[in-house]
Amino acid sequence: MLLPTEKTQPKQRLEDYSILLYGQPKIGKSTFCSRMDNPLFLATEPGLEALSCYEVKVPDWTTFVKVCAELSKGKHPYRTIVIDTIDNLWKCCAEFVKEKHNIQHESDLAYGKGWQLIKDEFFRAIRKLSLLPYGLVMTSHVDMTEIKNKMSTINKAVPSIPRSGRDIVLGMVDIIIYAESVRTNEGSIRVIRTQPDESWEAGDRTEHAFGRKLPSTLPLSFKKFEQAFYNQTEPEETAGGPEDVDKPA
Repeated sequence: MLLPTEKTQPKQRLEDYSILLYGQPKIGKSTFCSRMDNPLFLATEPGLEALSCYEVKVPDWTTFVKVCAELSKGKHPYRTIVIDTIDNLWKCCAEFVKEKHNIQHESDLAYGKGWQLIKDEFFRAIRKLSLLPYGLVMTSHVDMTEIKNKMSTINKAVPSIPRSGRDIVLGMVDIIIYAESVRTNEGSIRVIRTQPDESWEAGDRTEHAFGRKLPSTLPLSFKKFEQAFYNQTEPEETAGGPEDVDKPA
């Protein structure tokens, strides 16, 4: 019988959800991810040399597909899969499709077929990975795009993955986090944004499951993010100090 007889219950663990974390280069995104539960980095670009972590270098799409097949067997200790970065993985997918169809550019196939083939291949693989029983985190760099309304033009921070891939990723993940450096009277501090704003892309679909709303701004600290996710609090004198901010590798 394929039809359900009971309602599903909201998932309770952070590792049951998918996350997109994007921001400025070298701000500490990889360090943030390295604090997660038994992470495995699928590294599509350099940047992990100063971190102690489990890493698979992913120079091309074929390697990525093979690694996903290994992960699906479940014979490993990893609890979180980190794609670092999803921007470069999209490029690997595009190169794979172009080589497979012997074209130089996506537009070489008529009626937008080249673009659609890339989107289909990318979606198929990422969707299968997201359905595995592990946490999935994708990192991205940031682009500033102009958003015009009737009154003004706003520069909005968005993930730098091309629009076709961005739409797939944003529609798939449960939490979108924007990391940035903010200048204050005491100097620059690094923070994460978890709620949508006209100036950045962010969001959280887990608030109903946990009966809470993530704070719109948190220190760039996985410890602080995890506490907020589980709606935990700390004594006031130990919360939010400089030691709670993850330092970039």
